[in-house]
Amino acid sequence: MEEQREGRPVGPPPSWGGPPMWRHGPPWWNSGSDGSTARRLPWLTTAVLTLFVQVGSRFAEHGQLDRVDINPLARVLLFLATAVLLLRHRHPVPVLYASAGLTLVYIGAGFPYGPIFLAVAVGCFAAIVAGHRRAAWGAVGGLWAGHLLIAHWLYRWLPPGGDGARPWGEEVAAAVWVVAIIAVSELARVRREQWAKERAERAQAAKRRADEERLRMARELHDVLAHSISVINVQAGVGLALLDSDPEQARTALTTIKAASKEALGEVRQVLGTLRAPGDAPRAPAPGLDRLPELVEQAGSAGLTVEVTTEGALAQLPPGTDLAAFRIVQEALTNVVRHSGSRRARVLVRHEAASLTLRIDDDGPSTGAEAGGSGNGLAGMRERAAALDGTIEAGPRPDGGFRVTAVLPLAADGAAKARTAPREDQ
Repeated sequence: MEEQREGRPVGPPPSWGGPPMWRHGPPWWNSGSDGSTARRLPWLTTAVLTLFVQVGSRFAEHGQLDRVDINPLARVLLFLATAVLLLRHRHPVPVLYASAGLTLVYIGAGFPYGPIFLAVAVGCFAAIVAGHRRAAWGAVGGLWAGHLLIAHWLYRWLPPGGDGARPWGEEVAAAVWVVAIIAVSELARVRREQWAKERAERAQAAKRRADEERLRMARELHDVLAHSISVINVQAGVGLALLDSDPEQARTALTTIKAASKEALGEVRQVLGTLRAPGDAPRAPAPGLDRLPELVEQAGSAGLTVEVTTEGALAQLPPGTDLAAFRIVQEALTNVVRHSGSRRARVLVRHEAASLTLRIDDDGPSTGAEAGGSGNGLAGMRERAAALDGTIEAGPRPDGGFRVTAVLPLAADGAAKARTAPREDQ
């Protein structure tokens, strides 16, 4: 993780540094589009709307002397038309139809036109945003059709007595009002779906980063433990075999076991150190090809003679490539110790302008021994190479033995680091 080396924390952003509300939606509007996610009832907005409708209807009454005066029945209808909006997020369709029906009864009873239509507008908005578009259009269309019947036909038999048909010009204004409500609601629905999609993408990205980190740590622990435990396994066998006949050689084997186990514990702590609080700096640099002599020495303590050949001009490798190269050589030598009958291995490191080539050979044959392995070594090497757009070829040689060849493009390290978060640094 280059971010950790530079002192920047890696992981999801802190809660106080989240995206702006206008881009990802207010926190109170983050339930599912179907309205199934439970959340607190909108007491405050419903109470404010109820008070506004009650007071506003009284003022609207003053300019409509031909309508029936506001009375207790009108107050009840106004209250019910707005009170049902308390459930608009949980049951948007029934609430909208109830509000539209109560509004139609209110108008049919001859009471003054006024802010009661705001209740229908809010109910329509909630229904469309929740995804119930056809139900919302049906409710608003039904209210409009009912008003046409009352205003142009049924008015003869409805209060107030002696009034006439409403002007058709008012229907044009009502149509504009309906279209405006639906348009605003549709825009809000589309924006909310965008917010929901963005939240899902962020959650998926966070899950992907967590999976990548889990795989990275599993690969690191496998490489560290497989190599060190293989050395310990071989030396423990030597110590047991020579404990009685050659105590001094057995002592040397135990010393090697102690050193290998100490180094393994240090590397495991370094890998697990990534779980510390963000901002803590790594306590040791990530291993690289500069530690190849140590790797050769450890393999020698396990009875394996390693010959290292370097070709090309030495260059400073990108950290990701340097780590991957070290781990690939480490795993390949571990496999020689565990599975090959040969006690000699050859490592070729070729530096080129655009790539780094690694080739590890042994003369075999395979022993068929498992030594506690999990069989994930080659898969781990391929994952490391693939993360850098590199390749791994592993298999028997025509003349016997086994060969592992890795080609790691040097220019791909920056691109791979940008694609994969977090990068390996342990």
